[in-house]
This record gives sequence, C-alpha cells and structure tokens, in this order.
Amino acid sequence: MKLSKALRNLEEIEKVRLEDLEVKAVKINPTNVQKGDIFVCLKNGEEGRKLIEEARQKNPSVIVSEFEKSGKNQIVVKDARKVFALIAKGLNDNICDKMKLIAVTGTNGKTTTTKILADILKFAGEKVGTIGTLGSKFDSQTIDTGFTTPDPDILHGQLYLMAKKGIKYVVMEASAHAIELRKLEGLKFEASVLTNVTQDHLDFFGSMENYFNAKAKLFTPHYTKNAIICGDDIKCKALTQKLKIPYLTYGFDKNNDVAIKNFMQNGYGMSFVCQPFDKEIAIKSQIVGDYNAQNLLAAILVARYLGVEEKIIQNAVKNISPAEGRFNIIPYKNSNIVIDFAHTPDGLEKILKSARKITKGKLICVFGCGGNRDNLKRPIMGKIASDLADMVILTSDNPRFEKPEEILSQIEKGVIGKYKKIVSRPEAIKFALNECNEGDTIVIAGKGAEKYQEINGVKHPYSDFDVVEKIIGGGKEKKWL
Repeated sequence: MKLSKALRNLEEIEKVRLEDLEVKAVKINPTNVQKGDIFVCLKNGEEGRKLIEEARQKNPSVIVSEFEKSGKNQIVVKDARKVFALIAKGLNDNICDKMKLIAVTGTNGKTTTTKILADILKFAGEKVGTIGTLGSKFDSQTIDTGFTTPDPDILHGQLYLMAKKGIKYVVMEASAHAIELRKLEGLKFEASVLTNVTQDHLDFFGSMENYFNAKAKLFTPHYTKNAIICGDDIKCKALTQKLKIPYLTYGFDKNNDVAIKNFMQNGYGMSFVCQPFDKEIAIKSQIVGDYNAQNLLAAILVARYLGVEEKIIQNAVKNISPAEGRFNIIPYKNSNIVIDFAHTPDGLEKILKSARKITKGKLICVFGCGGNRDNLKRPIMGKIASDLADMVILTSDNPRFEKPEEILSQIEKGVIGKYKKIVSRPEAIKFALNECNEGDTIVIAGKGAEKYQEINGVKHPYSDFDVVEKIIGGGKEKKWL
C-alpha cells in the first residue's frame, strides 16, 4: 500500500512532504521492524531515542514519534498512540467503517455480555465476530490476541479478516487500559455498554477516579452513538448526568429505564420479565447469578436497538450457555463445583453470593490473587471470602514475578476466622474436593478459562477444568448453566 493511503486518516500531517513509498505494516517494537514498515515510537526521551535508532537500522519507510525531527521521512506528531491506531486503520482499508461495532466495558461482566449479545445476533441469522479476553472469535475459529482489547495493528487486522469473511457485526470488550491508551481511536460504535465500575487496576490508574474517567471516555460522541448503562451501579448512574449521547439505564432498580421484574433463579437457570422499548417480554435462561441477569438484560437492550425482534431474543436466550470460565458448574457427589474468572473484590463477592443461593450445605472458596497487579485489593478479597464462605482456601493464581507466599500473606491480612493456605493450586483444589460433602458448593475463582499459570515470565500449561477433571475422574459431564 502507498504511504499516502496508509496515512489517510492523519489530518495533522497533511502539510508534511513525504516520499510516497510502499509500506507494509505498522510496528511499535523495533525488534520486529522490517524494511518498508512504519515504525511508531510510543516512548519519549532517551528511551525513545534508543528505540528509534534501533528501528532505523531496519530501514523502515517512515518513523513516527512525538519528538524526533531529524532524518528522512521522519514524522512528528502530538499523540503517537492515537496515530498508531489511525495508521493501523488506514493500512486495513478503513474497513471497520463498513461494520457495525458494539463495545462492552466494565470491571466485570464484559466477556459474558459480549458472548450473550453475539449469540443472540447469531440466532437472528447474522454473521458475528467477537474480540475479548477469550480471544478473537469468528467463522468457527479462535485466535489468541494476548489482550482483552488487542493493540491497534492486531485489532484492525482482525477486523479486516472478519470483514473479508462477510461478518457484519463485531462485539468487542473494551478495557479501561485500551481506552486510556487510545487503542480504539478511529472506531465508532453503534452502542457501548457499561456494566459496572469497581476496584481493579489501581496499579496502572492510581485511583478509582482515574479508572472511572478512563471508562467514561468511551461514552462520548467521538466513540459511541448510544449508551447502555447499568443503573444499579452508583458510579455508572452518575455518568448519565454528563452524557451527550442517547442512553438507557438497566438493572434491578425499578427507577431504571428498563428494569428486571419478577426475578427467579435456582441451580438450573433464571427467569425475569423486562420491557425493552415498547413491549414487555418474559425471559428464561440457563445462566445463573443475579449479576448475569444484568449482563443478559444489557445484551437484550443492544439486540433490540439493533433491530432484533423480541420473539427471536426470547428463543435465543433459552439456549445460551455462559462464557467459558464464567459460573461454569460441574456436578460432583450431589454437590457443585463452580469455576469462575472472578478476580476482583466485586467479582468475588458476586460469585460467592450467587453460589450461596444454590448451596444447601457449606460453601467452600478456593482463590488467590495475581502478582504484579493491584495489591490493595488482596486483603479486601480475603475479607470478602471469609465473610461469605464457610471455608476459605488460599492458593496461587498467576504470581508472575512475585513470590506466591508473599501474595498470600497480603490476602491473609483481611481474612477473618479459620482458613487453609496451600500454595500449589492443584493441591488446593484437591483439598477442597476432599472436604466437599453432599449439598456443598466449591467455588474455584480467579482463572476461569485460562489455559496457563504465569510464573516468572513463563506461561506454564494449566487449567482449573483439567485439574478438576483429573481429580474427580473421567465421564463427568460439565453442566453449563
């Protein structure tokens, strides 16, 4: 592609004279740069200069930065991250402009809401792709992108592949990091959902205010045409007072624009009544959990906004299973094993409260916290687990570059009462299963569908599902509720 075409979205460099070379790709890692690439430097100062010098040795067509003016075909811009995204869009023929994009953000519930909406649209006969924590999924294939919201070069590359497969709708998770780092620049969403805002990622954002403000940026005319906001969340509801786009609030509170009524659930599913737009409809689903009723309603509202009829929605949700690693139930000795991705205080609280409602005996919680992430939440999660579960077993999650024992010692500070500490996650799960009696529920939280355990920079093959299956033996069918 000609450089001029790749840079078509960049208004700020219109007056810069450049040789119209052939370009292949946009890169931000100088190690990966090849001849003919566009290199965008995301660092400044001495570190940025070193990266540019390394990239220059690979003979890229253009180097983009916020500071370096010397050299042939050198572009200086005000916001390199924004430009990175817009170049990635241009290199992929701006194909995203021809698709209908929907974004889902929030501390918890992104993956489930995304999957439910995609499943409803598929049931309605549409070709749909999803992008999120579980990878990029379309046309019966899954591609691991490495992030909840991939970097712009990967993101637009995936959108391009989807469009070439005839996919019209793309439902994607939008992380707060992605919004803050301008990964979504150049995208315009038909609708965006805000599920909740609770404590997480303070290691990056520094405060809840900064974290909330990052998510709020998505709900502006620049990115989004319509907003679907969970009105049960105080912070989310407060955002509606500042919105300059049309919005609907949803949730259990009767004051929401669309409220959940006559809610009922057991270990096999849920039912409720809601009135999206002009017609009241009765919903029955195999999914469990009060918070999943909110996620389900959010997806229903977007589907209705996109024109899916109520009857199609009713029939679709009857057969939708939860996302992998989200409140997945495995029957065991007339009891339940629940595997869930809950890794925040709010997420752990919600999963334990929901699990309690399907538990006749004792509730056992197995969990840990990830290393090199927000450590302020560790004692908070310890207290939540000990308050809501009858037995707490602390274990390793993804320790990354921290010592698991040190992570557990920080969780311990919030634990009240008796608990067990077993660093080995498989051994902790085995202990919980040995303690399990008829009517009990074991919640194994934190990793969900992850297929690895990250230790000292290495991702070792690991799965909570595989560990459970190995311990309880073959022939146990998973009960996806």
